[in-house]
Amino acid sequence: MKAKTAKESLAVQTQVVLPNDTNVMGNLFGGMLLQWMDIVASISAHRHCKRVVVTAAVNNVSFNNPIAHASIVTLQAKVSRAFTSSMEVFIDVWVEDRVSGEKIKCNEAIYTFVAIDQNGSPLPVPELIPETEEEKQRFESALRRRQLSLILAGKLKPENATELRALFIPTK
Repeated sequence: MKAKTAKESLAVQTQVVLPNDTNVMGNLFGGMLLQWMDIVASISAHRHCKRVVVTAAVNNVSFNNPIAHASIVTLQAKVSRAFTSSMEVFIDVWVEDRVSGEKIKCNEAIYTFVAIDQNGSPLPVPELIPETEEEKQRFESALRRRQLSLILAGKLKPENATELRALFIPTK
């Protein structure tokens, strides 16, 4: 299976926040944003492996700024790391100023997807090759997040995760 670059998995989606998408404060419902993120991230994961993919986890969501009614919202998703059958996908959310066109990052999220066959069994996915500094940083961070997740799930003992231990246990 040929390795792929992160840019090959890029998926971009642009939405306008309509009245039915908003809460009583006139801002985008968090659940609607989660739906948009899940869709764009699944397209990114699919582009990486060319397989059916399912959401395995929503690892992190950051609602840093509210998104107002009538805002133009752009979501950009790229695979940040591929493991055996799973892929971590990083989603950046931008709001476009309607007058200047300037895009301001307002939210981000990290999802995990698994490639599956027709029976729902996991399939192998291609390795990911990060190229830019941001891609390399997200690639390295993904390993630490995965190790922590496995430790919390009881599937990995902390003493077996040397890289992770170095982050949380100070050296003398």
